[in-house]
Amino acid sequence: MRVERRSLLQGAAGARGTVVVIDVLRAFSCSALMFHYGIRDLVLVRTPAEALACRDRDPDYLVAGEVKGVKVPGFDLGNSPADIVSKGETFFRNRRVAVRSSAGTQGVLAAAAQADQVILGSYMTAAAIARYIQATGGPDAMVTIVSMGFEGIKTSVEDERCGDYIEHLLLGAPYDHLAAIWQCLNDPDIAMSLRGEHDYRPKEDIVLALQRDLFDFAMVGRLEGDHVRVTRADV
Repeated sequence: MRVERRSLLQGAAGARGTVVVIDVLRAFSCSALMFHYGIRDLVLVRTPAEALACRDRDPDYLVAGEVKGVKVPGFDLGNSPADIVSKGETFFRNRRVAVRSSAGTQGVLAAAAQADQVILGSYMTAAAIARYIQATGGPDAMVTIVSMGFEGIKTSVEDERCGDYIEHLLLGAPYDHLAAIWQCLNDPDIAMSLRGEHDYRPKEDIVLALQRDLFDFAMVGRLEGDHVRVTRADV
């Protein structure tokens, strides 16, 4: 198996093979939680208007996501794992969700045109992602791990370390989870959230998003026209 590491939107646009797009804080941690609570699928779109149009066509859709980290007016949900957990299974069971976010969603859309398949990456599903790739890719598989960072333009410690972990699971590359989490907790931006200094990102989001291997499924996306549809693959 060949594994290549890339970062940010530019890296996503050039990714090939099976592409794992990582957005720990917070989009794909949110996605994992929504699938855990029973949603049918996700549609990833570029703009808030496209997300709202999904609900206009089909009232069964929930609309989720953010611009600059902040919930969009008219959306049912923002981009907060804590909000999703507080709403629980009854809110999500059998619903469909249209999502727009600033980093992860844009990365998936950028990668989908040339990738064989795109997998949504987070700590919550890391081990399941590795098992899925090992089961479906074969020994000659090409895997590209893309850490999306802040809005796809600035690297972030949590996405890079999650990429390290997935590479470790696939290839046995060195990885120290305690050191990785300690580095995350000491990142200035994450520390601000933990001190309650970000109105748009509660401290509970950090705690939830850094939990690893909570779920036994991968989230697999495939291009459909101008959007990517994501479904759950149990492993």
